[in-house]
Formats: sequence, structure tokens, C-alpha cells
Amino acid sequence: MPKLVLIVDDDPVQRRILEASIKRLGYETKTAQGGAEALELLEGPEHATIALVLLDLAMPGLDGMEVLRRAAQNPAAPPIIVQTANGSIDTAITAMRAGAVDFVIKPTSPERLEVSIKSALKIEALQGELARLNRKATGTLTFSDLIIRGEAMRRVIQLGHRAAASNIPVLIEGESGVGKELIARAIQGESERKRRPFITVNCGAIPENLVESILFGHERGSFTGAVDRRIGKFQEADGGTLFLDEVGELPLDAQVKLLRALQTGEIDPVGGKKPVQVDFRLISATNCDMIKLVKDGRFREDLYYRLNVFPLWVPPLRERLEDVPELALHFLARFAVEEGRRVTTIGKDALELLMSYSWPGNVRQLENAVFRAVVLADGPELTVAEFPQIAAHVEGFHASIPAAPAPVERRPVVTGPVMLGAENCVPRTLEMSGKGGLGIPAIADNGEIRSLVSMEADMIRLALGRYRGHMTEVAKRLGIGRSTLYRKMREFGLEERLN
Repeated sequence: MPKLVLIVDDDPVQRRILEASIKRLGYETKTAQGGAEALELLEGPEHATIALVLLDLAMPGLDGMEVLRRAAQNPAAPPIIVQTANGSIDTAITAMRAGAVDFVIKPTSPERLEVSIKSALKIEALQGELARLNRKATGTLTFSDLIIRGEAMRRVIQLGHRAAASNIPVLIEGESGVGKELIARAIQGESERKRRPFITVNCGAIPENLVESILFGHERGSFTGAVDRRIGKFQEADGGTLFLDEVGELPLDAQVKLLRALQTGEIDPVGGKKPVQVDFRLISATNCDMIKLVKDGRFREDLYYRLNVFPLWVPPLRERLEDVPELALHFLARFAVEEGRRVTTIGKDALELLMSYSWPGNVRQLENAVFRAVVLADGPELTVAEFPQIAAHVEGFHASIPAAPAPVERRPVVTGPVMLGAENCVPRTLEMSGKGGLGIPAIADNGEIRSLVSMEADMIRLALGRYRGHMTEVAKRLGIGRSTLYRKMREFGLEERLN
């Protein structure tokens, strides 16, 4: 969905000119004839749809400067670009101090307007991401920080606000990757427990023999290997929130102790002599059919009803495709900064592709798809070509994977004797086939042995070409993680290969 630009100008001719120019740039527009009308829109129920304001300073009645001052009092206000026929330095400084992100002089050329709008939206996206990360770290993330544009999530948000106003146990259900943890963090961030500990436990990732120790803690010497006393996750969450992800994976023994903790507010550390009182708010999440687990005897029925007091169902991304463009642009802004790439937007065809896909992996899959696209982008705009795996599953779209580079003749990899054992030395030469062969030369042009660093860089270059830039496959074949691969590419200056 294109971003909406609010044009505020008392001159009808100027409004029409700006409206036509901005629409040609691919944005939607809305107009206001003066400052009072603009403030009604910015403070009304439709304020969340406005991505940017183009504001005239010189207007009768409520002028642009007063609109700027009033908008600056609202932290959720969109970025504002001011325009005026008076191009004095003092006017520009005053407007910027009042909260404007940019300043343009009438008449504004379409090129200057495009640069200003794109820069303002990019800065806003980065500032929004930094603010979200900060609030997530401090336990003050709220539902207004979540990227939601469609109606499918409105009911979830309404219920989330009600859950935040209480200490009631919440069970968040939904497919893997839909953002259940973010919903849990937002519930805490709008509750009385904000800024208190938010402890996350992935119940499916804990070895069964360590579940009780990790959740409830243990005393020194309570079992073999317990050389020190350990505080459990329940005690870490004292005063705050405990988030049990994939709670359906808990073994039955731990379920009994969890039920007691919910009923009495007390936990029994392994090897402890007396129970410990804890004050916590429990939020659970699962992607399983809990009723089926109960029927199969894998989850206690009494515990299920204690957890499922306030159920929240988070719909999959395929049922809220209106959120895809905003989410994709959000991930684009983040990854462009992290990867040091000058990618600023997503093309119209690429957005249509993303909104036509069913996203079985939900938001997490979209995040990874944008990450890969940013790394492989050839220019400042993501196109269909950067999403070949997605295009292959959507009818009407095609993105060809670049062909592997033509093989070139290389020098011998190793010349001279190679040690095969301590007792013998067998002469052996490993050579390239010269035509279609693949390998890494071990000898430099000057006859000296090449360094391991340079050979490692060549190995990554070779793998990138061999597997056509498929980063997951490259990392797999090299036997390293993807994050390690990206780090080494940056160290060796190999990112240019993907530019």
C-alpha cells in the first residue's frame, strides 16, 4: 500500500500541482486547506495512516509554524516538510527548531520534492526502529509500536489492551513466526509491570532433564554437577513477566510444578528445603493444538485451563497481507543500515509479488526474504529479481537466478610433495583440469605459499559463484553459519560482489 502524504496549503492551484507531482512519485495524497483542518486530521482517528506532511508556512488563520508546534507535542506525529516562498535562513532555522525534518522553497521542483520525501521517510523509519528497539530493551514496548495496517489484527490489539490492564494469565496462540513474543512484550509494556523484568523461556529448546532446574532453580549439591546455587527463571521474573514460549513442549513433571506456581505463587527449587514466594505475571504461547495435546495425554487438562484464561489468537500473515508492505519497508530500513547498503525502497512490482505470496513462514520468513534481497540488491530499489524464491511460487512473476560465472583456467592448486604420513613422503600434484575445473591456487605468482586469509577469501568467492549467491547454500557448503559468512564477506570486502 503506497504511503499517504498530507498536503497542507491554502492555495488551491498549488495544492493541485503538488498533488499531481506526489502521485507521480507513487504516493497517495490527502489535502487540507489550512492549519486547523490539518490538525483535525493529525489528531483524529485517521492520523495513523498519514506517513508524511507537506506543510505551507504562510497561511491565514492557524499558520504552519503553529501547526508545527502543536504537532511536536505528539510523539506519534508523522515527519513534516515545510515549504514557503520566503527562503530566508532565519525562517528555515525556526522551522527546523520547531520540528520540521526538511525545508523546501516554492516553487519546488519534482526532483527536489522526491529527494526530500524519500529522505524524510527513511529517517522516520530509522528513528522508529531505534525507538522500538529501545522500548523493547527497557520493557516499554506498546501496541502502537507494532506494525499493523490491516483489520485482521485490530481484534488482537483490542484484546491485548484489555489483558494489559489486568494480571490475568494470557495464552497467545498462532503459527510459528507470527510475532507472538512481540504481542507478549506489548502487553507488559502497557501494564503496571512495564520496565520490570521480561524473562523469555523457549520450552521446546530446554533438555528435558534440565527443565526443572532452569525454570525453578536448584540448590548447590542437589544433583550431580550442581556445583553452585542457581536462580530459576521464575525468580528472575519476580515482579515482572515470565513468557513461556512453546509451552506445549513442557514435560509432564514440570507441568505439575508450573500448576502449583500458578495456584499458590510458590515454587520449589530442586533440592530446596522450603518453597520460595514469587510475584510474576505469566504469558504463554504455543503453535500447537493444545486441545489435541490434552486429549493425547501430553498436556495436563487442569494446567491448560489455568493457562487459557485469556486466549489470544494471532492470525497468520496470509490473512493480513495489508501489513506486508509496511513490514517489508520496516525490515528494509533496518537491514540497509546493518549491512551498509544504500537500498531505500521497494519497487511496485516487487510489492505486488510480496502481497501475492502466502508466506507459510509468516513474518519471520518475510524478514529473511528482505534480508537476502538487501544483500543481493543491485541498486537503491528492491525489484522482483531480488526475490527469486518467492517469484517461483507466485503465478505471473518470474525472477531468473543469475548464471554462474564462466570457468577460467587456473594455476595448479598444490605443487611438490604432499605429506601423507610420518613415515613416507609421496610426490603428488593436484592440478586444475584447465577447462571447467574448480579450485583454489596455493602458490602465489612469486612462487611463495599464499596466506590462509587470502585462500579463505578465494574459497568464499568460489562458493558464491558456484551456488549463484544462494547464501544459505554457500554457508552450508562452507560449513559455517550465515552470520559468520556475512561477517567474513565484510572483512574480505566481498560485498561488492553482490552489489
